[in-house]
Amino acid sequence: MKKWLLMTLMAVLVLALAACGGSDKKETSAPAAEGDGGYTKEKPLVIKFSHVTSIDSVKGKAADAFAKLVDEKTEGKVKVEVYPSSQLYGDNDELDALVSGNVHMIAPSVTKMVKIDPRWQYVDMPYLFENQEHVRKFFNSDLAKTILESDQLAANDIKGLAFWENGFKHFSNNQRPLVNVEDFKGLKFRAQAGKVLEAQFKALNAGSATIAFGETYAALQQGTVDGAENPFNNFDTQKYQEVQNYLSVSAHGRLDYAIFVNKTFWEGIPTDLLAAVEESLDEATTLAWELATEENEKSFENIKNSGIEVTELTDAQKEAIKNQLEPVYEEFTDVITEELINGIRDLK
Repeated sequence: MKKWLLMTLMAVLVLALAACGGSDKKETSAPAAEGDGGYTKEKPLVIKFSHVTSIDSVKGKAADAFAKLVDEKTEGKVKVEVYPSSQLYGDNDELDALVSGNVHMIAPSVTKMVKIDPRWQYVDMPYLFENQEHVRKFFNSDLAKTILESDQLAANDIKGLAFWENGFKHFSNNQRPLVNVEDFKGLKFRAQAGKVLEAQFKALNAGSATIAFGETYAALQQGTVDGAENPFNNFDTQKYQEVQNYLSVSAHGRLDYAIFVNKTFWEGIPTDLLAAVEESLDEATTLAWELATEENEKSFENIKNSGIEVTELTDAQKEAIKNQLEPVYEEFTDVITEELINGIRDLK
């Protein structure tokens, strides 16, 4: 009897193991529903979109336009809730919020993605892009897709969808005009997180401090840092002219955004609704690029009329700063990869 019972138990165990481990296939999430998934205007699918800039910034206007387009194209069956100005999450925690599903969509400065893939620091490499046309060639290139659709993002349940342009960065401070390399010595600048920016300011014999975007105005006002680097529109919409005395038109780096979504959430959107949402995003992206040009031009005029001293650097002065920053390439080319850096250069 004992022998029979033992044999029976062993047979059950073998069958159980076969059921659990007989396949090498990984579990996959349920496929998206076809059609509209039963969502209605009264009970819509909600997409939470969090970003850190003001509603009147390029990003803020493009985000609101995206929400309006989605509402129109889905007849209210999808509602995009936009949370600007770090209302939900700031620079330091919006990425974690996306991964955990607390928000579904973010549009961070691409440097924020360095914790997932160091290649995203390409945007901080000094004088890598020559002009706006060069930037847009990159956005539209297969090269850009290699990081926007990378395995590193997918492994973190993130899907990259599009680039939103912001603009070239320019140096500002409250101590003196920044014209020559020597003018940077001893100053301290607010910087986004990232080793490239630390190296940039070190090469200029200046200091840097990583400060969240939403806390930068107070840091400049209180003298925690002397200066910052921003596109014209960020400088203007954040009212930095109130706490900065000098702006140098250096165009030394880029500050651009990318749209990232929670991959599991996004791929679960019913097929008809997803097509309408992605069509809306394409249109909002085109608008974001157009706005970047228009708003930066308007903001530059606002800055010049604000009373602060604006210095437009000559090509020779920019070249001197570029040469001073060459050690940044020596340090980070291997990290960002020659393939990406040289690939961007070859697009011009």
